Amino acid sequence: MTPEINLPAGIRSRFVPDINGLDVHVLEAGFETPGKPLALLLHGFPELAYSWRKVMLPLAQAGYHVVAPDQRGYGRTTGWDGSYDGDLSSFRLLNLVRDAVGLVAALGHKSVPLLVGHDFGSPVAAWCALVRPDLFKSVALMSAPFGGPPPLPPRKVHDPIHDDLAKLPRPRKHYQWYYSTREADGNMLRCPQGLHAFLRAYYHHKSADWKANKPYVLASWSAPEIAKLPTYYVMDLDKNMAETVAPEMPSVAEIAAFKWLPDDELRVYSTEYARTGFQGGLQWYRCGTTGAFNAELEMFAGRKIDVPSCFIAGKSDWGPYQRSGDPEKILRNGCSQFRGVHYVEGAGHWVQQEQPAETVRLLLEFSKNQR
Repeated sequence: MTPEINLPAGIRSRFVPDINGLDVHVLEAGFETPGKPLALLLHGFPELAYSWRKVMLPLAQAGYHVVAPDQRGYGRTTGWDGSYDGDLSSFRLLNLVRDAVGLVAALGHKSVPLLVGHDFGSPVAAWCALVRPDLFKSVALMSAPFGGPPPLPPRKVHDPIHDDLAKLPRPRKHYQWYYSTREADGNMLRCPQGLHAFLRAYYHHKSADWKANKPYVLASWSAPEIAKLPTYYVMDLDKNMAETVAPEMPSVAEIAAFKWLPDDELRVYSTEYARTGFQGGLQWYRCGTTGAFNAELEMFAGRKIDVPSCFIAGKSDWGPYQRSGDPEKILRNGCSQFRGVHYVEGAGHWVQQEQPAETVRLLLEFSKNQR
């Protein structure tokens, strides 16, 4: 038996069966009155539908039927293969889009006036809007900019930057390629400090509470430049992720002061990941790093997101700056009806958890202008 999730009153947990081979677990608010427009919220890694708990009720009070699924590979959603040697293709981006399309249909909605994606949920949301603009009427991307489909002719899959990183005086490696290794799941799941402590340090390291998170635009996609990123993005070559974040473990007093992620809420994540492991989410990274499914994305080369779009991130979030170049320029290249960038004070990578009130305000301001 899985334990109950301690949810705010007004948010319910339920399952939507038979969605593209999945039984999808969702959190839901604003369900009491039929006919409300749908707001669909897509989480990233290592998160859950639960990551949206602080913004769901305000969005529902503003008139939305708000739904946040545990995406394929995560949480209480079942029907996916969690083994490293399982069906990787089921985690490719266009199949994740199919999951979202199927969920919307099963919920009885004909369109999605507000689609929101955070972290790895951002490219999923972007592809939903690019492929099905008739269904997804606007999209808010958070933390991860979308610059458009991969170009034609295709680029080489092997990027020499990985060899260059390993040859630096302080040898390094890129976290997405580490996440693609067979060992990554076990490194985190069975780390010496324990899973709960690992997640505490990981979330802290990428938040505004870690004061060294002061992002800026990198000059180029080169080893010396991207080595300026924090180690949770460009890791030391000889360390795994649990070892990388362990030195940043906050003190007992600091943890007690973290109002945005108290220990009982963090326990939801550590309990769920102890059950499922991380491999389901890591499969998403492998789809990208292997390049195995680029060909079907290249069919859309030159296309842009043609519905209204915006971008929201924490001011202390390195996520928008992972690749070289100005995030706004990247976004305008991928979105034809772009409505602007918003950087939220007092937030790092987990913007909807660290600063939920400002996140809601920005989402409602964006959505109001699309109605």
